[in-house]
Amino acid sequence: MNRTKFWIDTRDSFWFVPLIYTSISVLLVFAINILDSWLIDSFKEGIPKLLVTDKDVSIELYGSLATAILTMTTISFSVIMVVLTTYSTQFSPRTLQDFMRSKVTHHVLGVYCFGFTFALLNLVIVGKNNVIAGPIFMVIIALFCLAFFVFFIHHSARWLQVNSLIGKIRNDAVKVIQHVYKKENYEEYEKWDEDEIDEIKEMQKTDIYTIRSGYVQIIEWNKLVNYTEKNQCTIDLHVQVGDFIPKGFPLLSVYNHESDYKLEEINHILVVGDERTDIQDAEFMIQKLVEISLKAISPAINDPHTAINCINRIGVLLIEIGEQYKEIKYIADRSGNLRILNHPKKYEDYLYKSFYQIRYYGKSDVSVMYSLIEVLYKIALVSDDAIKEKVWKFHHYIVDNIKWDSLSNLDYNHLTAIYEKFEYCCK
Repeated sequence: MNRTKFWIDTRDSFWFVPLIYTSISVLLVFAINILDSWLIDSFKEGIPKLLVTDKDVSIELYGSLATAILTMTTISFSVIMVVLTTYSTQFSPRTLQDFMRSKVTHHVLGVYCFGFTFALLNLVIVGKNNVIAGPIFMVIIALFCLAFFVFFIHHSARWLQVNSLIGKIRNDAVKVIQHVYKKENYEEYEKWDEDEIDEIKEMQKTDIYTIRSGYVQIIEWNKLVNYTEKNQCTIDLHVQVGDFIPKGFPLLSVYNHESDYKLEEINHILVVGDERTDIQDAEFMIQKLVEISLKAISPAINDPHTAINCINRIGVLLIEIGEQYKEIKYIADRSGNLRILNHPKKYEDYLYKSFYQIRYYGKSDVSVMYSLIEVLYKIALVSDDAIKEKVWKFHHYIVDNIKWDSLSNLDYNHLTAIYEKFEYCCK
């Protein structure tokens, strides 16, 4: 299996971290029992009686704490189900991934598995002799489990607050954007000699098709460039991260490909999965905020301030993208040879995908429309002239949806005030 794909599946699974904790617990149980046997055999007379625990007391201790830890685990899983239900019904089904992937959630369940396994195995293998280290470690582990239980309740309560979730998505999205636009070991260009491109497209072409349907989760750009160098070819890439592709879809075209084509190599370079992920997909992170805002302005919830909060955070992400955005259409190796013809998403695409649904469903709410104009004004205010021009062209799409004649005087004056600021900034 592709190591990247395996890592994605492992990251999304709920068993990996608890399995590690359980394995460590098993090893620790055997190590402590060996330690107990050595201590009792070597220092039988010199060990203080306070440290020695009777066999019957140990059995009762292990049994009680195993029950207690299992109870805490059950309560924690119940809390998880409450959080997941809340996310699905009130926020967005896409945000379920954020809570399930939280390191805190995984490690808390891992600690519970560690403590329960430790108590249960000690309960099974406790012998006829008294023990020393086992009960001491068991008490310490039980205290850790209790501390993690209290922390997890606090952690879940924080995640149930929509503002905390919005802030978490925004922070994660900034990391994704910085990762997507980081400097790589190849050359990136927005323009290239058209005659050379025409010559490449006249060469022998081999179309590569997908072997399964799904979302493009990751494109390993360095590996893709290395592949083209190795095979002395140029690739015309037809997909981007986040695109859904059916089985048999033309994934890419290879020009001047003389060596035997190996499908496994491309499968390692372009990872296709059943759902979108946030590893390289900045648009997917924006989509989560859009869906939370749509839920908030729905008649069932009617919480426009949450929608406004989401709009503001989306504006921050668009500013972040604008600061680093380059329309990279051509990728060359270190020797300056054109290797990849790319078809990236335009900044206008990010603008449209961020606001078109909010524009439609929030058109009757003055506060939402005001926030849309305000966030466009702030994006234009802090961005360079190229981004400012794109934002100004896009704003007509938003403003045309406002029925100015039907607004009350106060609403009209309110919207006009922010629009005049925006207009002055862009002119």
